[in-house]
Amino acid sequence: MTLAEYRKRKGEPAPPDHEPEAHAEHHPGPLEYLQIGAILFIITALEVGLYYLDMSDNAMVALLILLSLAKFSLVVLWFMHLKFDSRLFTILFATGLLGTAILFSIVIAAQRGSLV
Repeated sequence: MTLAEYRKRKGEPAPPDHEPEAHAEHHPGPLEYLQIGAILFIITALEVGLYYLDMSDNAMVALLILLSLAKFSLVVLWFMHLKFDSRLFTILFATGLLGTAILFSIVIAAQRGSLV
């Protein structure tokens, strides 16, 4: 139930700038959510399958990171509705993701240096 539907049931007026019909046409339907879920399942199966392949650790880690980023992007864009929100939110989220990737890389590099 959306906030607009809840307000209608309670008899409260919707905010003047709120247009539920215009907003609803941009959001995906149940079929699209099932398709995204199937894609996420396939990516997860690929990640599990990669573990059983005979490949170098560096290649496996790189592929797992790429697949994880793909899953993260799908979840954020579709299930958190970032695709339908303001571009400012996308920029903020991407900046946070980039900062996290940089920090992760620094920590991994520092640990590899200390283990050698």
